[in-house]
Amino acid sequence: MSSTDWREMAYESAYTEAYRSLERRRAEDASLIPEDLKGVLKHLYSSDGSDWVGRGEVQDLHLKGVIEAHEHFLIKWEQGHEDRA
Repeated sequence: MSSTDWREMAYESAYTEAYRSLERRRAEDASLIPEDLKGVLKHLYSSDGSDWVGRGEVQDLHLKGVIEAHEHFLIKWEQGHEDRA
């Protein structure tokens, strides 16, 4: 394992888990609308910008994966290309 493999694995794990969670939520919650996810993203962006407690690299990678999963899911949803479960 290279010194960057764990970083890629941490990011991919967070991204995949978050994206699958969004797919399940979308399939199970008919009241969910894109604005709900935009609100979550606003909170995630705020958390990302306020690292006053020093999250560390692992948590930074996790947060990056979660944010990018939300962004990707929201873009696909708004374009009508989301994968419905």
